[in-house]
Amino acid sequence: MAERNPGNKGSAGEPPGAAALPGSWDELVARPPLVRFEAVSKRFGNFVAVERLSLDIREREFFALLGPSGCGKTTLLRMLAGFEQPSEGRILFDGTDISDVPPHRRPFNMMFQSYALFPHLTVEANIAFGLKQDAMAKPEIAKRVREMLALVRLDGLGARRPHQLSGGQRQRVALARALAKRPRVLLLDEPMSALDRKLREDTRFELMALQDQLGLTFIIVTHDQEEAMTVADRIGVMNAGRLAQVATPSDIYERPDSRWVAGFIGDVNLFEGRVVSSGLGHTMIECVAGGRLLVTHPTDVATGSDVTVAVRPEKVRVDNSTSRLSDENCFAGRVVNIAYLGGVSVYKVKLDNGHDMMATAANRARPVGGPIDAGDRVWLSFAPEAGMVLLR
Repeated sequence: MAERNPGNKGSAGEPPGAAALPGSWDELVARPPLVRFEAVSKRFGNFVAVERLSLDIREREFFALLGPSGCGKTTLLRMLAGFEQPSEGRILFDGTDISDVPPHRRPFNMMFQSYALFPHLTVEANIAFGLKQDAMAKPEIAKRVREMLALVRLDGLGARRPHQLSGGQRQRVALARALAKRPRVLLLDEPMSALDRKLREDTRFELMALQDQLGLTFIIVTHDQEEAMTVADRIGVMNAGRLAQVATPSDIYERPDSRWVAGFIGDVNLFEGRVVSSGLGHTMIECVAGGRLLVTHPTDVATGSDVTVAVRPEKVRVDNSTSRLSDENCFAGRVVNIAYLGGVSVYKVKLDNGHDMMATAANRARPVGGPIDAGDRVWLSFAPEAGMVLLR
């Protein structure tokens, strides 16, 4: 999974085309947040969609709200846009409370999941719609529309109507319309859900390049983990109306702070156990299902503590040799299924203790001892630094 590097937003920390917003990324991070949610709640009758949520989003950040359906992420975005009012708490923009500011007076624009294009209008007219509502002069509107068409690479298609465009082109029109009014923050609600997989992958990188070029703050709502991991500088993982964790994509994946986050982001093997010793950054855990784990951990964990150890499948080694590799972090079992995905193969193994375990191996060379087939007896092992100790 790719991750953006906030420290490399253009040369010398500058995103291309962002001369109006000087300063390195580190300097921007040190500034007060552009968007702030302060203990915001939203209730619909007895249902709590968002519960006392606090969050800061920085200027020029690409921020992703990620979570399962019904977790409150779209409700949070709609409150920021002004389409819903918080039941409690405050929403601040650039230090000013905007809770009572109507949507059309907020410096945001929203790109909806459905695109919401006007079918009877041309591409140019769709892009110009908001500018006409603001009574912009006709020559300025024409100039801005040309700029937007060039920006989203739709030159020559301005006279077409939405039904004459592909799905990807319609998405570009919606994006151009949202950017035409030059908002300070662009809100994207599942913007790629209607695209096929290949087009989604291409569009992610285009969005990243566009955000860098414009120097704007983008906030995207998605349930697609790969999408969030690809485009975002930081991710807010939501569950049941609360933020489960806010961190960079690599921290979310490599250092989740709860069992729920570890299980939601990507595939993971989870081991329940109790700490039998801990010191000098190493923790020994007795697994409930049998076996011992030795895991490096930045802080000592109290002996006797109940913990969960999470291990990503790609960090697990598959070995079909007959010798046991180690007394710790090693489990024997039998291959149940193999999924060949081209660059990698995914092995599902039924361990001798009855539990299932997954391992992912890159198809660079044959495994030690020859090819592994379904039904083969194998040993799965991982290094101490591959395990993540979770206390909740």
